[in-house]
Amino acid sequence: MRAALSSWQFWALLSAAFAALTAIFAKVGVENVNADLATFIRTIVILLALGAILVATGQWQPLGSISWRSYLFLLLSGVATGGSWVCYFRALKLGDAARVAPVDKLSVVLVALFGVAFLGERLSAPNWLGVVLVATGAVLLAWKG
Repeated sequence: MRAALSSWQFWALLSAAFAALTAIFAKVGVENVNADLATFIRTIVILLALGAILVATGQWQPLGSISWRSYLFLLLSGVATGGSWVCYFRALKLGDAARVAPVDKLSVVLVALFGVAFLGERLSAPNWLGVVLVATGAVLLAWKG
């Protein structure tokens, strides 16, 4: 179990499972609620949960120990996350969860492209095939036929 807890694959699969539950729970939760208010409520829950985790695990660090560069990029990440959540909840309000979630997962394709373009990451031929397959799969899952 200790090996699993230090494995990025374990945490990525757990993230995927929670993301799937997020789509299902949010689709039901947003049914009779304004999508923006639903996003706000979700954000409060996340803030409280993460605050409790930081305190319980002793992982809080002095805010002065964080570089301005880190602050800038965390701020930008927060703005992007907020935009993503607002758009995601609106999409769930209007569409089927089984179609909205795969389109949202095109972020996997975009991360690969952005990682190569902006971070200098390299992908092998099988990696690029995976990117194409994920994109194709997302389109096919979202297809209303």
